[in-house]
Amino acid sequence: MLLDVLLADLERQYSYNGQPQKKATVPGLLANAFYPRFVPIVLCRIAHALYRKRMGPLARLFSLLNFVVFGIEIGIRCEIGPGLYFPHTVGTVIGATRIGCNAVIYHGVTLGAKEMDIAYNLNQRPTVGDNVVIGSGAKLLGGIKIGNNVKIGANAVVLDSFPDNVVIAGIPATVVRKLETISV
Repeated sequence: MLLDVLLADLERQYSYNGQPQKKATVPGLLANAFYPRFVPIVLCRIAHALYRKRMGPLARLFSLLNFVVFGIEIGIRCEIGPGLYFPHTVGTVIGATRIGCNAVIYHGVTLGAKEMDIAYNLNQRPTVGDNVVIGSGAKLLGGIKIGNNVKIGANAVVLDSFPDNVVIAGIPATVVRKLETISV
């Protein structure tokens, strides 16, 4: 499972780096072991996998390494779907319940509770759908739900839930545009 998710993440990296035809492989994972946009993803995946195996202290060590080296804090409980991409990581805090597949999260983003929540109450944390792009500096706070195919503008403050296929921006965030849906 961990390997499959990492390979999906690597394919997403290749796609954003202008190599969409390149296939993700285990040697490719090793070759990208020191790529600053990919290593934070590897560390958060390892931390979450260790958490799921009830190895909390070791999971926290990998999470701490991510924080110290890359400036990104990701809660070990947060479930993140495959295809995660960080164009930059510094100043990002992810304390969400769940983030769906193919998320793009820019630097300076915060996903967390509205109030102090040391116990990590999942009901007080955001849930983010699939194919969501979160712009630099955006803040998603509280037990909100963000739909699929949503684009969140830079520095938006998101305090309410939003449906699928919208662009949201502003303080507080509101829908600024509806996106075309593709029917299959």
